[in-house]
Amino acid sequence: MSRKLWRAPAKVNLTLRVLARRADGYHELESLVAFAGACDWLEFEPGGPLSLEVMGPTAPSAGPMDDNLVLRAARALAETVPGLRLGHFRLFKALPVAAGLGGGSSDAAAALRALANANNMGADDLRIWAAARATGADVPVCLDPRARMMRGVGELIGPALGMAPLPTVLVNPGVAVPTPQVFAGLGLARGEIHGRADAREIDLADMFAALATGRNDLQPIAEVIAPQIREARDLLKASQGVRLARMSGSGATCFALFANRHRAAHAARALRALRPAWWVRATYLG
Repeated sequence: MSRKLWRAPAKVNLTLRVLARRADGYHELESLVAFAGACDWLEFEPGGPLSLEVMGPTAPSAGPMDDNLVLRAARALAETVPGLRLGHFRLFKALPVAAGLGGGSSDAAAALRALANANNMGADDLRIWAAARATGADVPVCLDPRARMMRGVGELIGPALGMAPLPTVLVNPGVAVPTPQVFAGLGLARGEIHGRADAREIDLADMFAALATGRNDLQPIAEVIAPQIREARDLLKASQGVRLARMSGSGATCFALFANRHRAAHAARALRALRPAWWVRATYLG
């Protein structure tokens, strides 16, 4: 039986603005997302019943098997595609879990790509997108992992931006930051407006300058809940050659952008030596 490996790259929120809290309690967002070279890997063997095994350095933190987003995505697609050919998934977890990197969502999107390939479904098949939306808010943007704007609660996805790869260091200090607690810290009532969408065009020719005017509205709250996030960001900001340091998503992972990959690699080595218990990766975003 044929097997194929599928990348599930880390999703990084380069910017994240909270625009409002809807009447249903969900928050309207506007976020420029990009995807990293750092990733999980998903192997799929078509045929037989749906099953999953998880391995790798961060597998122990992946949570209950039955609730894994890979299985939830496969079940969601099977509900709309009669006779869908399923099979065995083997997930190698390398990304930290619940870290603001969309690892589980990216895993689920990789599973949907694998199932689409095994069942001769086109990447633009509406049933795949419906299954992605049913699985989680961040899954749709991970189906085609390229830098783009994401709005709403994740359902409004802009075109790929063609952004040049940005040398980056990702740092996770190993603390858990519950996403609901971070959003609750905004204190928004249902129906309350928090900000306006940014109508400006993104300057791809000078991404550093464009990103410097952005922000992550959840960062100040997350840093109060987990001061280690501020420590990680401060250490990144102090690195030689850094252009920008910010938190991704609701935390706790921070990223720093560098002018070139050599600076990024040097900063990652220095941070590993300084904080050996932290998860540190030199990579790129694009």
